[in-house]
Amino acid sequence: MSEKVAEEVVSEATESAATETSSSEAKKELDPVAALTEDLQRLQAEYSNYKKRVDRDRALAGEYATSTVLTEFLPILDDLDRALEHGELTGGFKAIADQILNATKKLGLEKFGETPSSFDPNIHEALMHDTSSEVKETTVTKILQPGYKYRERILRPARVVVTDPEHGS
Repeated sequence: MSEKVAEEVVSEATESAATETSSSEAKKELDPVAALTEDLQRLQAEYSNYKKRVDRDRALAGEYATSTVLTEFLPILDDLDRALEHGELTGGFKAIADQILNATKKLGLEKFGETPSSFDPNIHEALMHDTSSEVKETTVTKILQPGYKYRERILRPARVVVTDPEHGS
């Protein structure tokens, strides 16, 4: 009987070892699958981030190119404004000037600079300075050359005359 018990113990040990081997092989099979899955997820995330970065860079490059072209148009727009003020734009020239102004506006170019308004050194360039008892804070009293911005970017600050309040002696 002891031989029979010994055989049963050996056979159980063999079956147990075989079961453990098959379960450890299954775990090894799952581990490579999990590792490959993690690698795939990481690569997908890297590609997604790369694509977002490229799209953002492409949009910034487009905005920069547009702002560069619009900056080159600023002297032309100044000449058109002066011609309009002096009544020299009539007929076909007026139609062309209107088309240029509409095209630059459609691209996102905005003209700014109003009087009277509070002086802001971020958007105004003071070329002349005066004092007056009529103002209570530093005020833009005359626009010498309008400012232009494209989206939130200042292409040219408004060139202005600034008036400060008089200080009592």
